[in-house]
Amino acid sequence: MLAKTYLQNMQALIGELIEKQTPAIERAAEAIAAAIAQGHTLFGFGCNHSLLPILDIYYRAGGLMLLNPIIAPGLLLDLHPPTLTSRMEQLEGYGDIALAGAPIKSGDVLILISVSGRNAVPVEAALKARSLGALVIGVTSQAFSDSVTPRNKPGKKLIDVVDIVIDNLVPPGDASLTLDGVPQKFTPVSGVSSVALMHALMAETIERLVARGITPPIYLSGNIEGGAAYNDRMLAENASRIFYL
Repeated sequence: MLAKTYLQNMQALIGELIEKQTPAIERAAEAIAAAIAQGHTLFGFGCNHSLLPILDIYYRAGGLMLLNPIIAPGLLLDLHPPTLTSRMEQLEGYGDIALAGAPIKSGDVLILISVSGRNAVPVEAALKARSLGALVIGVTSQAFSDSVTPRNKPGKKLIDVVDIVIDNLVPPGDASLTLDGVPQKFTPVSGVSSVALMHALMAETIERLVARGITPPIYLSGNIEGGAAYNDRMLAENASRIFYL
C-alpha cells in the first residue's frame, strides 16, 4: 500500500510543479537559451544527493550536450564513511574552491541545486558565480529553507543569493511517508522532484533554442546505429562550450 501511496504522492507533486513552477522554468529556460545563443556556457552544480539531478541530465541519450557539471572531491558521496560528505558541504571556503576548476565567465549560466539551501558550499558557490558575472538558477525548497537557519558565514540561504529560483516544493526534512511504529517520516521526494524539474528545464531550453533558429546538440543513444558517430561529430562541433571531455 505504501508503494502506491508514494507513487500517488509523486504524481500529485508533479502536478503541483506544473501548476506552480512553470513560469519559473520558462524564465530559467529563456535565460539559458539566450546565453547559449550568445556563445556562453551552461554549468550545473550541487552537493552529494543534490548533484544527482545535475548528473541525470548530463552525458545521456536525449540530453543536451552543453550541460557542464562541476564535480568537486568530497561532494559526490565519494567519501567513506559517507558522513564526511555532509561535513564537506558545510566546509567554509570550499564553495570557492569547488568552482575554481570551472571556467565560468561573465554571461555564463550556473544551475545550482540545494534542497535546504542552508549550507556553506552551495551559498558560497552561488555568490562566487555571480561575482564572476554568471547568472545563477537556484533549485531549492522554499518551505525547507523557511524552516531552517543559515549554516554559513554570509548568513544567507541559497534562495537569497540566486537570480532565478525554481522551487522543487520539497517539504521540510524531505521525507514524506508515515507509519505507526516508525518514529520519523521516511522516503524522500527531492530526487523525483528535482530530476523532473531538470528534464523539464532542458526540454524548455531546447524548444527556445529552436525558436531562435539554433539546432541544439543532443546526444543520441550510443546503442542505436550511427549514434556514436553522430555524438562524436556534435561534440567536436561544440567543443568550445563543452569542458567535461
